[in-house]
Amino acid sequence: MLPLSALQHLLFCERQCALIHLEQVWVENPLTVEGRHLHERADSREAESRPGLQVSRSLRLHSFRLGLSGQADLVEFHRLPPGEPGAHLPGRDGLWRPFPVEYKRGRPKTHRADEVQLCAQALCLEEMLGASVPAGALFYGETRRRKGVAFDAALRDLTADAAARLHLLMAAEATPPPVREPKCDRCSLLEVCLPAAPARSAGRYLEEVLRRAILEEGRAETQ
Repeated sequence: MLPLSALQHLLFCERQCALIHLEQVWVENPLTVEGRHLHERADSREAESRPGLQVSRSLRLHSFRLGLSGQADLVEFHRLPPGEPGAHLPGRDGLWRPFPVEYKRGRPKTHRADEVQLCAQALCLEEMLGASVPAGALFYGETRRRKGVAFDAALRDLTADAAARLHLLMAAEATPPPVREPKCDRCSLLEVCLPAAPARSAGRYLEEVLRRAILEEGRAETQ
């Protein structure tokens, strides 16, 4: 079982994903600290109950089909009218529809990494509860607004494909080489990744070290 959060890293940058989840490298920057503060309330595990609505925070999730596990920042359970299919909740009458909400810093992105992470949560909920999860939302800290996300067939396929790619990346146990892109400036691992540094293989590095050692030995013998 691989972490749900790795999907967002994978779609942002496969090298970043490998550095974090294969090499266990993590560096804070102002953006990651802002994101951590945004999640503090969601991580509190506080539950809410209102008429027709149940709210769970830090809900543990898993999907054996996708080989993923993790937690949802927040899941709303909306009570359904009689006759509509939904999920049973322990100690609650009727049927309920899950609605996952993921908290993100900044504003909506041009890529779909956040949507894929949220969709993976929905797929976990469907597998765990046996109920359809057609939509969810992303809450962005900069705009302070929710962005609704429909889990259509295209997004579900993209999420399943990302989960498969994640398993291949982790099974290969090899960090992809760096590629310098504009998005690198926003990455907290910039100084670790060094995408602008010239690429050198380990073999060439060892050959260079050995060559220098032989040259130094030769100089020492002639002195």
